[in-house]
Amino acid sequence: MNISKLQKQIDSGQALPVMERFYTIQGEGSNSGKPAFFIRTAGCDVGCVWCDVKESWNADEHPVMQVDDLVEEAVKSGAPHVVITGGEPAMYDLSVLTKKLKDAKLQTWIETSGVYPITGTWDLVCFSPKKFKKPLPGAYEKANELKVVIANRNDFKWAQNHAEKVKENCLLYLQPEWSREEKLLPLIIDYVKKNPDWRISLQTHKYMEIP
Repeated sequence: MNISKLQKQIDSGQALPVMERFYTIQGEGSNSGKPAFFIRTAGCDVGCVWCDVKESWNADEHPVMQVDDLVEEAVKSGAPHVVITGGEPAMYDLSVLTKKLKDAKLQTWIETSGVYPITGTWDLVCFSPKKFKKPLPGAYEKANELKVVIANRNDFKWAQNHAEKVKENCLLYLQPEWSREEKLLPLIIDYVKKNPDWRISLQTHKYMEIP
């Protein structure tokens, strides 16, 4: 398939650059502990310095997959839920993917920084804003979860500023940056005790040593 035809398929949402896909246990947020099939799209221009999947940033380094094939793999996995993550998955039109996943009776969850418009039909939108690129206003309206990664003491005030913009029923999570978790977790525990609207999200999949 020539490059121009492939790009047209990506633009129309019929195909996506994909770094990896796997069946595992969701480790973060309100669905922590639930089985889910993960699709990690390739491509991201947010540039988080502490990102643990920097190999996902360059979409050109990863294969382009047909949406039909991704849905077939998700169905065959037996997972009741599908997480679309990245990279930054909202870079792409996800309407076709989510429609076909919903037609297959699968729940759809997305993890996004909100820097691109969120397309598709979602059972859960996890909005995780980053300081490195400003999110769009629409992300606050669609968010079911607000997950803020805490990398230093100044991030608590920054997190609260975002919390004031989301819907009233949006769940609020603070998550320690993994490489500094031992130092930051006590600060987060203390903050949540004083600000009980917040919850703590831990990357439990890393404790379990699974993807």
